Amino acid sequence: MAHAFTLRLSLAAALCCGIAAMARGEEAIEAGQELPAIESALESSKLTQDQIAAGLKEALRIGTGHATALTGKPDGYYRNPSIRIPMPEQLQAFEKGLRVFGFGPQVDEFVLSMNRAAERAAPQAAEIFVGAIAHMTFADAQQILSGPDTAATAYFKAKTSAQLTAAFRPHVEQAMNQVGVTRQYKE
Repeated sequence: MAHAFTLRLSLAAALCCGIAAMARGEEAIEAGQELPAIESALESSKLTQDQIAAGLKEALRIGTGHATALTGKPDGYYRNPSIRIPMPEQLQAFEKGLRVFGFGPQVDEFVLSMNRAAERAAPQAAEIFVGAIAHMTFADAQQILSGPDTAATAYFKAKTSAQLTAAFRPHVEQAMNQVGVTRQYKE
């Protein structure tokens, strides 16, 4: 999944380069310039570091918006095996026993309620990610583009983990209480 994100990011950057080059070429053609002038316009369309960083930031903003839209709705977490929240590790040993004794529906409801809480809290993350994107430096952008498939994830983890924890805790606790996670956990 991270590789697909990096590929999309690379395609977005290439698209930005291509659009900029085409726009300059079209301007030159409309101005009635000869082929050498068009080639010169295309050559001068090489992106600056600021433009590359801006393109990456925009791609990350769009990706963040899409991710928030996908996860911040019913089944956004629950039906996505990549991010679905499973039974907490400390309870996994009891899960099989609970199912054997007929508590399968309660176990399933507990897992569903944890995922519903995350789905309700997910939209709160968008502004934190947008803030991290806004503060991204060219060096950060370059590291993401030239780094491993997980470079963007590592950047966001380093820049947002503390803020996400502080911002999400009250929302997740409230959402968990609304959908009954706390009550079900105690049961």
